[in-house]
Amino acid sequence: MASAREERLRAMVDAFTPQVGAYLQRRAYPLNDADVEELIQDVFVVAWRRLDDVPLEAELPWLIGVARNVLNNSRRSHSRRRVLHSRLMPRRDEPSAEDHVIANEHLRVAFKSLSEPDRELLLLHHWEGLDSTEIAQVLAIMPGAAATRLSRASARLRANFDAFRDGHVKTNAD
Repeated sequence: MASAREERLRAMVDAFTPQVGAYLQRRAYPLNDADVEELIQDVFVVAWRRLDDVPLEAELPWLIGVARNVLNNSRRSHSRRRVLHSRLMPRRDEPSAEDHVIANEHLRVAFKSLSEPDRELLLLHHWEGLDSTEIAQVLAIMPGAAATRLSRASARLRANFDAFRDGHVKTNAD
C-alpha cells in the first residue's frame, strides 16, 4: 500500500512529466532522449526529497524551477567536459535550441541580442505558458517584479526586432 507521499509524487509524475520534459528539451544543449529522461528523473528525485516544500496547486512552476536548476547543473558539468575535450580537439560550434526553434531571422537575432535573464523570462512565458505569478515562483522573486521584468523584456525584444528589421542595430549575435 502506497503512502500519501508516494501517491502525491506519483500523481505529480503522471501529471507533469510531459511539461517538465518539454521544458528540458527546449532548453537543453544537444541531448539525446536518454539524457533528457535522466534529467526528468533528477527533477522528480528532488521533488521526492523536498515533497513537503512543493506548494499545492502550484506544482508545475515549482517543478520547472527545479528543472531549471537541474539543467543548469547539468550544463555546468557538460561545459567542464567540453572544455577538457576542446583541449584535445578543435571545437565545433553547434546551433542552440533557439536556432532550431526561431525560424524568423529578424526575431532570432533580436532574441539572441537580449540578455540571458530576458531570454529566460520570455521563454518561461511564451514557451512554457507561465504567467508572471508562476514565473515569480520559478525564479524565486516577487510576482510584481516578475511582471515588470517580463514587460521590460518584451519591450526590449520589440525594440531590438524593430531596430534590426530597419537595419539600425548591431547585435551580440553577429
